[in-house]
Amino acid sequence: MTVEIEGVTLHLAHPDELSVQWVGQDELMRQLLAAWMVVHEQDLPMNPRLLGKPGVGKTTLAYAAGKRMGREIYILQATMDTRPEDLLVTPVIQGEGSLRYVASPLVTAMLRGGIAILDEGNRMSEKSWASLAPLLDNRRYVESIVAGIKIKADPQFRMVATMNDDASTFELPEYIHSRLQPQIFIDFPERDEEMHILRENLPFAEERILQYVTDFLQMAHAADERYTVRDGINVARFAIKLKSLATERTHERAALEVAVALVLGEEALRYVRPKRTSDT
Repeated sequence: MTVEIEGVTLHLAHPDELSVQWVGQDELMRQLLAAWMVVHEQDLPMNPRLLGKPGVGKTTLAYAAGKRMGREIYILQATMDTRPEDLLVTPVIQGEGSLRYVASPLVTAMLRGGIAILDEGNRMSEKSWASLAPLLDNRRYVESIVAGIKIKADPQFRMVATMNDDASTFELPEYIHSRLQPQIFIDFPERDEEMHILRENLPFAEERILQYVTDFLQMAHAADERYTVRDGINVARFAIKLKSLATERTHERAALEVAVALVLGEEALRYVRPKRTSDT
């Protein structure tokens, strides 16, 4: 798939297809969709950022919102090594002495009126963010120095950045901070929502295992640990695999405790619920 801009042919990226869905926390979905709305001919969509601990579902929420709007979705994973050309247009040598210009997922979304998810955006340096400044205000375009072209965003284009609140990130420059609004905070889900998420992701898991993992996560949340439902899914999945090699009910709890220790570390066992008589 290609488009031509100012005599330059751009090869476009493919949209992302994920088998995920957003469960519960409907208010967060409402806030994100509201940020993307256009309510007047002089209005513009906003560029929200989703903030929260790793694994709370920021990318899942963004993807589900894009699907709800019926749009193509393009995900660009940001890292400390992300360069401006990685965000925009990358030249690739093909044949002898010729270049092929490849559009990033973000630029592809701009051209096709899709949704761009800039994942873990606060891992990027200021130089990379600077290349997106005109896209994030009322100009709605980017300039590729590599290809020598200006690329305007389709009116249907929407963008969201996800950001972790851990230490391995850069501070956003103020001029970008003001362009990425509103800030939507995603916290740990409530107990029933967490259980529902586990069921949706592990429909083959026994109820006892899901209950155990939900109890573990809720105890960890109460102690302000960073364990998330993503961690819980990994614990449950590994425990199911371990249990499949055993034959007795008592092996189920042992499998769960081993899964907790090997997925999250021995220190996580402090949040394992006390053994009950009914478990033996």
